[in-house]
Amino acid sequence: MNPPEYTPERRPIASREKEFSKRLASMLAAAGVSPNAISTAGMIAGLAGGAAFALTPHWPIPCFIAAAVLVQLRLLANMLDGMVAVSTGKASPVGELFNEVPDRISDSAFLIGAGYALGSDPLAGFLATIAALLTAYIRAEGKVAGAPQDFSGPMAKPQRMFTLTVASIYAAAAPASWQIPWGGGTMACALWLIAGGAFLTFLRRLVRISRHLKSNP
Repeated sequence: MNPPEYTPERRPIASREKEFSKRLASMLAAAGVSPNAISTAGMIAGLAGGAAFALTPHWPIPCFIAAAVLVQLRLLANMLDGMVAVSTGKASPVGELFNEVPDRISDSAFLIGAGYALGSDPLAGFLATIAALLTAYIRAEGKVAGAPQDFSGPMAKPQRMFTLTVASIYAAAAPASWQIPWGGGTMACALWLIAGGAFLTFLRRLVRISRHLKSNP
Protein backbone atom coordinates (compact mmCIF):
# COMPACT_ATOMS: atom_id res chain seq x y z
CA MET A 1 0.00 0.00 0.00
CA ASN A 2 1.38 3.41 -0.96
CA PRO A 3 1.73 5.95 1.85
CA PRO A 4 -0.82 8.79 1.79
CA GLU A 5 0.22 11.83 -0.24
CA TYR A 6 1.68 14.57 1.92
CA THR A 7 -0.25 17.84 1.70
CA PRO A 8 1.46 20.83 3.34
CA GLU A 9 -0.45 23.64 5.04
CA ARG A 10 0.20 26.56 2.75
CA ARG A 11 -0.11 30.27 3.35
CA PRO A 12 -3.21 31.58 1.54
CA ILE A 13 -1.92 33.65 -1.40
CA ALA A 14 -4.39 35.07 -3.90
CA SER A 15 -1.78 35.36 -6.66
CA ARG A 16 -1.27 31.58 -6.51
CA GLU A 17 -4.53 31.26 -8.46
CA LYS A 18 -3.46 33.66 -11.22
CA GLU A 19 -2.95 32.15 -14.65
CA PHE A 20 0.56 33.60 -14.87
CA SER A 21 1.58 31.91 -11.61
CA LYS A 22 0.18 28.55 -12.71
CA ARG A 23 1.93 28.73 -16.08
CA LEU A 24 5.25 29.69 -14.52
CA ALA A 25 5.00 26.86 -11.99
CA SER A 26 4.16 24.42 -14.80
CA MET A 27 7.16 25.61 -16.83
CA LEU A 28 9.51 25.14 -13.87
CA ALA A 29 8.09 21.70 -13.13
CA ALA A 30 8.41 20.67 -16.79
CA ALA A 31 12.02 21.89 -16.81
CA GLY A 32 12.79 19.65 -13.85
CA VAL A 33 13.52 22.50 -11.44
CA SER A 34 13.16 21.15 -7.92
CA PRO A 35 11.17 22.92 -5.19
CA ASN A 36 14.31 23.02 -3.02
CA ALA A 37 16.21 24.80 -5.79
CA ILE A 38 13.47 27.41 -5.95
CA SER A 39 13.60 27.82 -2.15
CA THR A 40 17.37 28.29 -2.39
CA ALA A 41 16.93 30.87 -5.15
CA GLY A 42 14.56 32.78 -2.87
CA MET A 43 17.15 32.71 -0.09
CA ILE A 44 19.82 34.03 -2.48
CA ALA A 45 17.44 36.85 -3.41
CA GLY A 46 17.06 37.60 0.29
CA LEU A 47 20.81 37.71 0.90
CA ALA A 48 21.35 39.87 -2.20
CA GLY A 49 18.50 42.16 -1.12
CA GLY A 50 20.03 42.62 2.31
CA ALA A 51 23.33 43.55 0.69
CA ALA A 52 21.54 45.99 -1.64
CA PHE A 53 19.94 47.72 1.34
CA ALA A 54 23.30 47.97 3.11
CA LEU A 55 24.85 49.58 0.01
CA THR A 56 22.23 52.33 -0.32
CA PRO A 57 24.37 54.90 1.56
CA HIS A 58 26.80 54.67 -1.39
CA TRP A 59 24.40 54.19 -4.36
CA PRO A 60 20.91 55.11 -3.11
CA ILE A 61 18.65 54.96 -6.15
CA PRO A 62 19.93 51.81 -7.91
CA CYS A 63 20.34 49.89 -4.65
CA PHE A 64 16.89 50.78 -3.30
CA ILE A 65 15.35 49.75 -6.63
CA ALA A 66 17.37 46.52 -6.65
CA ALA A 67 16.28 45.77 -3.08
CA ALA A 68 12.60 46.30 -3.97
CA VAL A 69 12.92 43.96 -6.97
CA LEU A 70 14.71 41.32 -4.90
CA VAL A 71 11.99 41.46 -2.23
CA GLN A 72 9.42 40.62 -4.90
CA LEU A 73 11.61 37.88 -6.39
CA ARG A 74 11.92 36.33 -2.95
CA LEU A 75 8.12 36.32 -2.58
CA LEU A 76 7.74 34.85 -6.06
CA ALA A 77 10.13 32.03 -5.17
CA ASN A 78 8.28 31.44 -1.89
CA MET A 79 5.06 30.98 -3.82
CA LEU A 80 6.45 28.88 -6.65
CA ASP A 81 8.37 26.35 -4.55
CA GLY A 82 5.16 25.15 -2.93
CA MET A 83 3.24 25.16 -6.22
CA VAL A 84 5.92 23.09 -7.94
CA ALA A 85 6.17 20.71 -4.98
CA VAL A 86 2.43 20.05 -5.00
CA SER A 87 2.10 19.81 -8.80
CA THR A 88 4.98 17.32 -9.08
CA GLY A 89 4.00 15.29 -6.03
CA LYS A 90 7.27 16.19 -4.31
CA ALA A 91 5.72 17.87 -1.28
CA SER A 92 7.15 16.35 1.91
CA PRO A 93 7.94 17.24 5.52
CA VAL A 94 11.62 17.50 4.54
CA GLY A 95 10.73 19.89 1.74
CA GLU A 96 8.67 21.96 4.15
CA LEU A 97 11.67 22.22 6.47
CA PHE A 98 13.86 23.17 3.52
CA ASN A 99 11.35 25.90 2.73
CA GLU A 100 11.16 27.28 6.27
CA VAL A 101 14.89 27.62 7.00
CA PRO A 102 15.73 29.68 3.88
CA ASP A 103 12.67 31.81 4.68
CA ARG A 104 14.06 32.76 8.08
CA ILE A 105 17.46 33.54 6.55
CA SER A 106 15.82 35.74 3.92
CA ASP A 107 13.74 37.61 6.50
CA SER A 108 16.81 38.27 8.62
CA ALA A 109 18.94 39.37 5.67
CA PHE A 110 16.35 41.82 4.37
CA LEU A 111 15.52 43.36 7.73
CA ILE A 112 19.06 43.57 9.10
CA GLY A 113 20.29 44.94 5.77
CA ALA A 114 17.48 47.50 5.78
CA GLY A 115 18.66 48.62 9.20
CA TYR A 116 21.91 49.76 7.60
CA ALA A 117 20.20 51.45 4.66
CA LEU A 118 20.25 55.17 3.98
CA GLY A 119 17.81 56.87 6.32
CA SER A 120 17.57 53.90 8.64
CA ASP A 121 18.59 52.65 12.09
CA PRO A 122 20.38 49.34 12.79
CA LEU A 123 18.45 48.95 16.06
CA ALA A 124 15.16 49.09 14.15
CA GLY A 125 16.47 46.44 11.76
CA PHE A 126 17.49 44.05 14.52
CA LEU A 127 14.24 44.52 16.46
CA ALA A 128 12.20 43.99 13.29
CA THR A 129 14.19 40.79 12.67
CA ILE A 130 13.54 39.48 16.18
CA ALA A 131 9.83 40.28 15.93
CA ALA A 132 9.61 38.61 12.50
CA LEU A 133 11.34 35.47 13.82
CA LEU A 134 8.89 35.38 16.74
CA THR A 135 5.93 35.29 14.37
CA ALA A 136 7.41 32.27 12.58
CA TYR A 137 8.40 30.63 15.88
CA ILE A 138 4.93 30.78 17.41
CA ARG A 139 3.38 29.50 14.18
CA ALA A 140 5.75 26.51 14.20
CA GLU A 141 5.21 25.87 17.92
CA GLY A 142 1.48 25.95 17.41
CA LYS A 143 1.73 23.33 14.69
CA VAL A 144 3.88 21.09 16.91
CA ALA A 145 1.32 21.43 19.70
CA GLY A 146 -1.48 20.35 17.37
CA ALA A 147 -2.98 23.61 16.11
CA PRO A 148 -3.34 24.57 12.45
CA GLN A 149 -0.62 26.82 11.11
CA ASP A 150 -1.62 30.41 11.85
CA PHE A 151 -0.64 32.81 9.06
CA SER A 152 -2.60 35.76 10.46
CA GLY A 153 -1.32 39.36 10.52
CA PRO A 154 -1.33 42.29 10.89
CA MET A 155 2.36 42.04 9.93
CA ALA A 156 2.87 38.54 8.52
CA LYS A 157 5.52 37.93 5.87
CA PRO A 158 3.55 39.36 2.91
CA GLN A 159 2.82 42.56 4.83
CA ARG A 160 6.43 42.88 5.99
CA MET A 161 7.73 42.51 2.46
CA PHE A 162 5.08 44.90 1.09
CA THR A 163 6.17 47.52 3.64
CA LEU A 164 9.82 47.07 2.68
CA THR A 165 9.00 47.30 -1.03
CA VAL A 166 6.95 50.49 -0.68
CA ALA A 167 9.57 52.10 1.56
CA SER A 168 12.34 51.16 -0.88
CA ILE A 169 10.54 52.62 -3.89
CA TYR A 170 9.68 55.77 -1.96
CA ALA A 171 13.25 56.17 -0.72
CA ALA A 172 14.50 55.82 -4.29
CA ALA A 173 11.94 58.09 -5.95
CA ALA A 174 11.18 60.86 -3.46
CA PRO A 175 13.47 63.91 -3.18
CA ALA A 176 15.36 64.42 0.06
CA SER A 177 12.87 67.05 1.27
CA TRP A 178 10.05 64.47 1.00
CA GLN A 179 11.77 61.70 2.94
CA ILE A 180 10.07 60.71 6.20
CA PRO A 181 11.92 62.31 9.13
CA TRP A 182 10.39 60.27 11.96
CA GLY A 183 12.31 57.48 13.63
CA GLY A 184 15.55 58.35 11.87
CA GLY A 185 14.39 58.31 8.23
CA THR A 186 12.14 56.59 5.70
CA MET A 187 13.57 53.09 6.08
CA ALA A 188 13.84 53.42 9.86
CA CYS A 189 10.17 54.39 10.00
CA ALA A 190 9.27 51.34 7.90
CA LEU A 191 11.30 49.06 10.16
CA TRP A 192 9.76 50.43 13.35
CA LEU A 193 6.35 49.81 11.79
CA ILE A 194 7.38 46.25 10.90
CA ALA A 195 8.81 45.63 14.37
CA GLY A 196 5.69 46.85 16.17
CA GLY A 197 3.30 45.12 13.78
CA ALA A 198 5.20 41.84 13.86
CA PHE A 199 5.24 41.83 17.66
CA LEU A 200 1.46 42.38 17.65
CA THR A 201 1.22 39.53 15.16
CA PHE A 202 3.18 37.30 17.52
CA LEU A 203 0.82 38.13 20.39
CA ARG A 204 -2.27 37.65 18.24
CA ARG A 205 -1.09 34.26 17.01
CA LEU A 206 -0.20 33.24 20.56
CA VAL A 207 -3.74 34.03 21.73
CA ARG A 208 -5.39 32.35 18.74
CA ILE A 209 -3.29 29.20 19.05
CA SER A 210 -3.86 29.02 22.81
CA ARG A 211 -7.62 29.31 22.33
CA HIS A 212 -7.59 26.55 19.70
CA LEU A 213 -5.59 24.19 21.91
CA LYS A 214 -7.83 24.86 24.91
CA SER A 215 -10.97 24.19 22.88
CA ASN A 216 -9.48 21.07 21.25
CA PRO A 217 -7.68 19.20 24.07
